[in-house]
Amino acid sequence: MSMAVSKRIRFFRKLRGMTQKRLGVAVGFPEKTADTRVAQYETDARGPKAALRERFAAALGVSVDALSIPDMDTPAGLMHTLFALEDIYGFQIMDSPEGLCLSLNGGAFPRFGELWLALRTWHTLHMEVEMGILPKEKYDQWRYNYSGAKHERNKVNDGSNGI
Repeated sequence: MSMAVSKRIRFFRKLRGMTQKRLGVAVGFPEKTADTRVAQYETDARGPKAALRERFAAALGVSVDALSIPDMDTPAGLMHTLFALEDIYGFQIMDSPEGLCLSLNGGAFPRFGELWLALRTWHTLHMEVEMGILPKEKYDQWRYNYSGAKHERNKVNDGSNGI
């Protein structure tokens, strides 16, 4: 199991102000051992299977995808993630006046339009936070619950994403 899952469980638990015991009870562990069980998952002593990852995600109020990100704790792990983005989606590394950046080559990916809209939405929301239009908390909630659904942008302002 990727160390990233254990770190993400801990990150979201702390972000939500939950104790290990409270999270453990929320995912269905007996109260007597709930904190110990969560500690095992947060330290990588145990790796949660898919069903338990889903219960952790629900208890933490995030998408299961937010817990299952690739392990990017090392430069090598991050580089392999970037290589996969190149292979699968056509991302390219390029020079720009600001430094190195990633560029998306639309011809390499059949669902380019859908990905472009998702990236555009992300950029727009990020800029709204920078300009003080959108509270950072709403932006973070959108990111942590992102599902890839169409009209995802609407979920930020209408509260349907738990915001």
